[in-house]
Amino acid sequence: MKPVVQEEATGCAIACVAAIAGVCYEKARVVAADLGIYASDETLWSDTAHVRRLLDAFGFATAFEEVAFRAWESLPDLCLLAIKWRMKASQAFWHWAVFYRSPETGPVVLDPKRSLKTNVRRDFGRVKPRWYIPVSKNR
Repeated sequence: MKPVVQEEATGCAIACVAAIAGVCYEKARVVAADLGIYASDETLWSDTAHVRRLLDAFGFATAFEEVAFRAWESLPDLCLLAIKWRMKASQAFWHWAVFYRSPETGPVVLDPKRSLKTNVRRDFGRVKPRWYIPVSKNR
């Protein structure tokens, strides 16, 4: 799995889905738009329904509930991480990243933030997940 950099300032969810699905950002953006999902929609920043629908469109299933982060070792092999979680005017916001436990290279966080030197992160002590959503391929 390779990281996909978000091409819009608020496109982290779209970029994470692109990384999981193995497509480019533009392809994921077009599919998202067909579903009525746009990076500029502020509900994308604080609701999980949009990213779940987009993953489903690419053939991936998500758990129904978010799971509180406890430890890196307890994460499933593939999940969406809610990081940089914060409250703003009584509304929760977060940044999406992908956790992937690769059989070849081990665990990584694929962070779509454009300004990072590398979007493949192994600095787990600096990534502060609040919760996660397990992701699996639909059968």
